[in-house]
Amino acid sequence: MSAAAAVGATPGATLLAEIREQPAVLGRLLEHANEYAAVAAEARRRRVRLVRMVGHGSSDNAASYGVYAFGLLPAWTAMRDSISLSVYYGAQVDLGSSCVVALSQSGETPDVVEYVLRARRRGAFTIAVTNATGSPLAEAAEATLPLGAGPELAIAATKTYSAQLAALALLAGHAAGRGAELEAGIARTAQLLEEFLPTLERRLTEIAVTFAFVGRMFVIGRGPEFATAREISLKLLETCRVAAEPLTATDLVHGPVAAIDGLFPVWTIASADESLPAVRDAAERARHAGATLIASGTAAAEIEGAAHYLPVAPPPLSLLTPLLSVAPGQLLAWALAQAKGLDPDRPSGLSKVTLAR
Repeated sequence: MSAAAAVGATPGATLLAEIREQPAVLGRLLEHANEYAAVAAEARRRRVRLVRMVGHGSSDNAASYGVYAFGLLPAWTAMRDSISLSVYYGAQVDLGSSCVVALSQSGETPDVVEYVLRARRRGAFTIAVTNATGSPLAEAAEATLPLGAGPELAIAATKTYSAQLAALALLAGHAAGRGAELEAGIARTAQLLEEFLPTLERRLTEIAVTFAFVGRMFVIGRGPEFATAREISLKLLETCRVAAEPLTATDLVHGPVAAIDGLFPVWTIASADESLPAVRDAAERARHAGATLIASGTAAAEIEGAAHYLPVAPPPLSLLTPLLSVAPGQLLAWALAQAKGLDPDRPSGLSKVTLAR
């Protein structure tokens, strides 16, 4: 069922259709691989040393992932830059040897467009990563990289978030001279997502009923999976009215663990990488504090005492794991909203474009 066909159907049908569409979206992104390779080559030619990423909401969450994609592949320093510092406070930040990657589904967010215009005037290599290649953002930037996600009709972003992760990995991979490897990895990851989404959908529909009372949650991730923790938290906030807060595994033990009790679930995203020991320790502390644990990720089985396990298959490259590990959170947001009697397609007070005020 296409997202367009879902409009006007049962509550949450549009969001669910776009979650299901994600494997196809990843495939469409790869159709633009040559464009990503060309932009990466231009960045190398300009001797980029610092990548500055900007965006709002899910796009900003994707930027958290980009820090690791650029750091681990071409070994470039990357950061989520401050839009306010430049656009609202007028700081004359040195943009020498900088590459700006602006992330926006619509390409219409005013302060993101203004940031890019200012950065371009000051000599930065500016790249728009957007689903709308004819947008103001695309016009403002020197280079435009399409997401190829198709029309996004649900208010809560899902398929464009996944496309942004893949776009950043693909750009970073080509910058590192590993473009073919990343292309093959994303293609295989899309297949894995296609295979496990139906089972995961049924599982989350069952689990959601047990969390219908929940009004708050911590979501724990580390490394590339901190982006996943941020995105799952945002989905729960905007669709389910759950006050979900993303934390790194080490953040939890520096104060927030004191807030946990038996009515405070903790979601842990466990990956089979260098971050696993810290995530296991955080989960153990949360369990001893009385929290109900949800364990997801490629190393979900490593989390002891979880009430619910939502494992995902390991992709060809561990860096691509967030393309899979975000899906349980997206589907819980969809199912939990309905369990609470809410329509996740119509979150209160939200629209598709973030407008500056």
